Amino acid sequence: MFHALLADLVVALHGLFIVFALLGGLLVLWRRYCWWLHVPALLWAGAVQAFGLVCPLTWLENRLLRAAGEAGYEGGFLAHYLIPLIYPENLTLGNSSDELRWISLVVLLAVNAAVYIAVVRRSLRRPIMRG
Repeated sequence: MFHALLADLVVALHGLFIVFALLGGLLVLWRRYCWWLHVPALLWAGAVQAFGLVCPLTWLENRLLRAAGEAGYEGGFLAHYLIPLIYPENLTLGNSSDELRWISLVVLLAVNAAVYIAVVRRSLRRPIMRG
């Protein structure tokens, strides 16, 4: 039971990481200093998509599920509802669709390019404050 709960927490964390990688640039619009958190997340998410890497959170999820006596992502409220969002059909490493993987990468990069362009434009419009 404990391992299944931990697996559900890791799945939730994984989902939050994906949302942060995709939309975290909006946080940078609000507080520019957050870029140092978002840019590494964006680079990692892009690398996972571009090179078909396995995220350590995926490994941890599966390890915890096996320790809980479960196979794969069956069982648990969070796993039941978040796994289809995190691992859409044909996107997993075992049966990945290169086309879908590249589309995901392009969407990730396009959304964040648009946000960071807005961040740069906003920075250029603000006068430099001198103390």
